[in-house]
Amino acid sequence: MDELPPELLVKILSRLNDSESLARCRVASKTLNSLSREVRAVNLICTLSRFLKSRSIVVVTPFKTIFRSLIENSCNIRSISIGVDKALIGMSFDDLNEEDSKDLYLTDVEFAKEWLPRVREDLEMLSISDFWIQSCWRKSDILALISSNCSKLVKLEVKNSWLSVVGLREMSNLRHLTLEFIRLDDENLEKVNDCFPFLQVLNLIGVGGLKEPRIHFLHLKSCHWTVSNAPLSLAIVAPNLLELKLKCNKPKSLILETPKLVKFHFSVEDAEGVGFGEFRDLNSLELISPDMYRLISNIRYGNKIRKLAVDSVKSIEQSERLELGLGTLLKAFPGISSLSLSPRTWSDIETHFQSQGLGNMKGTASLKQITARVQMSDHTNVHQTVSFIRSILNKYRGLTDMRLMIHQDKDPRVRSNLISACIMSNPGVSWKWGMWAEGGEDMWV
Repeated sequence: MDELPPELLVKILSRLNDSESLARCRVASKTLNSLSREVRAVNLICTLSRFLKSRSIVVVTPFKTIFRSLIENSCNIRSISIGVDKALIGMSFDDLNEEDSKDLYLTDVEFAKEWLPRVREDLEMLSISDFWIQSCWRKSDILALISSNCSKLVKLEVKNSWLSVVGLREMSNLRHLTLEFIRLDDENLEKVNDCFPFLQVLNLIGVGGLKEPRIHFLHLKSCHWTVSNAPLSLAIVAPNLLELKLKCNKPKSLILETPKLVKFHFSVEDAEGVGFGEFRDLNSLELISPDMYRLISNIRYGNKIRKLAVDSVKSIEQSERLELGLGTLLKAFPGISSLSLSPRTWSDIETHFQSQGLGNMKGTASLKQITARVQMSDHTNVHQTVSFIRSILNKYRGLTDMRLMIHQDKDPRVRSNLISACIMSNPGVSWKWGMWAEGGEDMWV
């Protein structure tokens, strides 16, 4: 291996997924030890096996010691990722005695002071995934330390920690911020808004400690926000936002001022307090809610939506189920060309059809494709489903692409009968068949 060109060896070392392997290479060869200093990224994860060994009689090098060694023996580092394996995240205080331990407390400022100043000049990406059992009851000032040292940082990710914003300074080069499973001492997000003015990508996943959070970024392009149950008032003001994935519970007030939004994934338990500004360019919309009828009947999403996905999750009142027909969807979204339906939503609109039919509902020439996950009870249900599908295809002549996924636990004969009946009664339609399962991946045949 020593005979290979140095440039090639550096490329090989740079592709190692775990920097612990890089540390082994340094021990194995003087050449590799020398060239490893040219690697610009450090990626170190504490695995479950390493963690268990550290709690046994086996002598292992401490995780933080390995990390410090990697930093000290490298130069011009641009990317750092340090964290614990996902298998450790699910551990509870009952499983371990971690009251006084700090060996995996990775957002510990005293630990960060030992290595962060060494990489401050070139660091562009930093990811820290902490060990929740050790970090959740220790408030960290790591954000202040990062902001005062890493002026070139473009991307920052912090997970599983309790973060203070005291001392946080403006980071004008930061474009991408992810905070995941964080207790954040910034109840209205005022400090976050002020200190990251040029942010383009924001991910707030399970961030607690918020009261009346307001996201306000002029340059934001993409946002993923999973809100805890506590905040009752939410607002997003982002005039250049293009993509939004928002999941919340029962907000008393939800305001979106995102006029350029193109793609919107929205999950909400109760839509009563929801209010949106004008969506001029919204093209793709996914709605997930047990309050679906109100969500699509009382809110205007603009007239440019072409792709719609609907999931009326959980159980709703029978009267509301009977109101949620295909006509309700197409009246609210007359210009869609692609419609995707969850098992619950397919059941709702089929129930509506069985009781009221399609009636005098107007057809739409724009609808070209339906994708649906279907769950039938028995052979009798096949006839009803085929009748429902035939009526839809007769009403919407432009609909020529049907993609149906049948629950994989169903009797194969039921599935086979449905497929045969649909194809025979509608030969001019392009059919695609597959199977789905709860919590599993879709499988197309």
